Amino acid sequence: MIKNVVFDVGKVLLDFDWQGFFERLQFTPEVYEKVADATVRSALWNEFDRSKMSDEEILQGFLEGAPDCEADIMRFWDNLGNAMKRYDYTPSWIAGLQEKGYGVYLLSNYPRRLYSQSIEELSFVEDVDGAVFSFEVQATKPEPEIYEALFKKYQLEPTECVFVDDNRSNIVAANRLGMATIHFHTKSQAEEELRSLGVLY
Repeated sequence: MIKNVVFDVGKVLLDFDWQGFFERLQFTPEVYEKVADATVRSALWNEFDRSKMSDEEILQGFLEGAPDCEADIMRFWDNLGNAMKRYDYTPSWIAGLQEKGYGVYLLSNYPRRLYSQSIEELSFVEDVDGAVFSFEVQATKPEPEIYEALFKKYQLEPTECVFVDDNRSNIVAANRLGMATIHFHTKSQAEEELRSLGVLY
């Protein structure tokens, strides 16, 4: 029986629109590709999520990835929070589940620096029953350690949880640990699958 709904944050409850952000920064097509490859599309981005390395080390790595775009990367770095936008449906979705007695939790890959820059868009964190972010535990999905940190912190039984995430690898990992899972595409699709699992609200 499902008692808890565990949400990913980015692309589920909050839009991480780095493409639109790059466009607002008015990067030329060449700079757009170089900065993307050096930052959000780089292997270092996962380490940014993990936040075991210092922000200074991460930034240095980004700059080394595109040394001729230093000024552009600094604009990106200093204003990254502007890439985050809470979906309009998020507060009511959380509240609706809680009103029906479900626990609502967050499990997200999220860098420490980005968290502090987007705190206003993350206001719904105050409304959920619990949350674990990658920067807090220095582990990232789909590594089992981050899921287990959530279970342990809030004494959750995996088999009583459904996990909603837009990333298939993260879904597969959660499923292996005993959670029911929904591969998120749209809110309406996710709601339909929640109902099929017996989650009613």
